[in-house]
Amino acid sequence: MYMEKIEIKQRYSLLDYLKFIVPSIIGIMLLMFPFKYEGKTTILVALLAEKMTSSLEEVLPTVVLSFIIFTGTVTLIYKLFKPGIIENNDFLKNIFNVSNFWAMVRVLGLILTVMVYFQVGPEWIWSDDTGGLILYDLILTLFTMFLFAGFLLPFLTDFGLLEYVGALLTPVMRPLFQLPGRSSIDCVASWVGDGTIGVALTNRQYEEGYYTSKEAAIISTTFSAVSITFCLVVLKKVELVHLFGLYYLTVVVAGVIAAIIMPKIPPLSNKSNSYYNGLKKDLGENVPKGYTNGQWGAHLAIQRAEESGNIKNFIINGLKTVFDMWLGVLPAIMTFGTIALIIAETTPIFQWMGVPFIPLLKLLKVPYAAEASQTIMVGFADMFLPSIIGASIPSEMTRFIVATLSVTQLVYLSEAGAVILGSRIDISPMDLFLIYIERTLITLPIIVLAAHLIF
Repeated sequence: MYMEKIEIKQRYSLLDYLKFIVPSIIGIMLLMFPFKYEGKTTILVALLAEKMTSSLEEVLPTVVLSFIIFTGTVTLIYKLFKPGIIENNDFLKNIFNVSNFWAMVRVLGLILTVMVYFQVGPEWIWSDDTGGLILYDLILTLFTMFLFAGFLLPFLTDFGLLEYVGALLTPVMRPLFQLPGRSSIDCVASWVGDGTIGVALTNRQYEEGYYTSKEAAIISTTFSAVSITFCLVVLKKVELVHLFGLYYLTVVVAGVIAAIIMPKIPPLSNKSNSYYNGLKKDLGENVPKGYTNGQWGAHLAIQRAEESGNIKNFIINGLKTVFDMWLGVLPAIMTFGTIALIIAETTPIFQWMGVPFIPLLKLLKVPYAAEASQTIMVGFADMFLPSIIGASIPSEMTRFIVATLSVTQLVYLSEAGAVILGSRIDISPMDLFLIYIERTLITLPIIVLAAHLIF
């Protein structure tokens, strides 16, 4: 084994290392490296998506409408008639061969999109606070984000970065989170970039056989964290930007503790350890004798980079990823996001669901417990709603708790949650709701303790 190690180290030239290092650095710069632009912290892929969205804002809603109508219609046609053009094409069949539940979600997404686009039916469906917000704000941004992510994610996934990081961090990630080391990249991509990028990265790794169903569920609901940029937006809304350092430290500590606990309790603990379509890839976690983790990671990374040098396959796989997300994910986001915001805006259901938290908040000595309770469950609809509602609470300590909790709850339906539900990852709407409740109960005491130390 030692001689094999020497031969491997001699076999790789500087060019071999550069085939792994250069694309990986490009991926990090594009998808994970934050920078200031016009006074805002962003990442390049988000900036590109934002620029494209603003330049095409006149036509993009029509394009999105067309995609969602196409998905809903073709899904129905496939369910009823099984046409050969889809049945005999693995890519198309993978998109349109869905369960009856997901077929209904897509048809409902079609109906809601048509109602919002043409402003027909009750205003509470298509208003700027409900369906209009989802279609014209969220989905337009995600549409362009998916376009760039589909072609840029391979720089992170296909040239050895995950293999290298996985070999280095598996000794930490396995015992702490029951996850392979490569999942740490998903987390970092979410924290410094965007939660939807993290979900897209996780879904891709799951489909390719690098994660089990359980691992993909854990990563998407635990590590697809809210970006630093959005944390600043939330903190600005509650007028506590001067506390950003302590605030983000609290978010990280609460998030890490939740990430340790969540995989050990249902529903995540009950998820299957099977692989998507039975396909399992070797993660290279078993480091051979005579290698350090870094040496073995470099060996795996260079091998992976060698396999990914085909430009034609790069473009074809990028197009498949983009269309898979456009056709499969957008209708789900429209359906779940719109319904959640309609419930939040037009009914007191989320306020009623917050009432049981009042005794807990009082026990934890949170000022204005009744007002704070109204923000706890509404975050399941949209992460920004708790801060909007909580901004008027007089107590800085309570506003701090509301803003921090809304970020650590994580799986809100107007963005990350809907993207998870629209992916191949085995998470049902009920799973997502239970995970939201559990994350709330785990992180709330930690956040309140931090708030008592700060204020």
